[in-house]
Amino acid sequence: MSEEIQEVEEAPAGEFTAIAERYKAGEELTDEELDTIADVAVSVLRDLLSFFDARETPIDEYEGDEGELILDVTAPDLAVLIGRHGRTLESLQTIFSLLVSRKLGFRYPVAVDVEGYKSRRHDKVISMAHSAASRAVRQHSSVSLPPMSAYERRLVHIALRDNDRVDTHSEGSDPERRVVITVL
Repeated sequence: MSEEIQEVEEAPAGEFTAIAERYKAGEELTDEELDTIADVAVSVLRDLLSFFDARETPIDEYEGDEGELILDVTAPDLAVLIGRHGRTLESLQTIFSLLVSRKLGFRYPVAVDVEGYKSRRHDKVISMAHSAASRAVRQHSSVSLPPMSAYERRLVHIALRDNDRVDTHSEGSDPERRVVITVL
């Protein structure tokens, strides 16, 4: 393993214990505690970006809809981090989340995005779900969506759960697992 990744080891005992205890107890974290978490996450992300010669790339920080911290890498020349259908970004997210959790000593929801790709994809998947539901109702038949990641399938299920005219379920096995929308 490289030296950069080896540096991201478990937090020294007690360094983030107070934050972890408050977070796990469901207490609202202070701005200072959230800044500490953000600093750790940005540091880990910069270490990972160094493998792409992009350590100094700008990173925007903002809060997501579910209260998670979102780090958006804002360099237009880093499409390699997104990969085909976002698969590289999913892998980067997995590694990143593990490293941040290990360094903090607890799991805090932090997402990595590149040039707003996840945000755009989120909107596209939601739109696709609503269009497919309308088509299913109009044609009185089931509609299968293209294969999607577990996260994207979840978005479809959530987007359509309040639609009383259709039901959703997933079929197949990864990487070909897809959502099927059926008329009630």
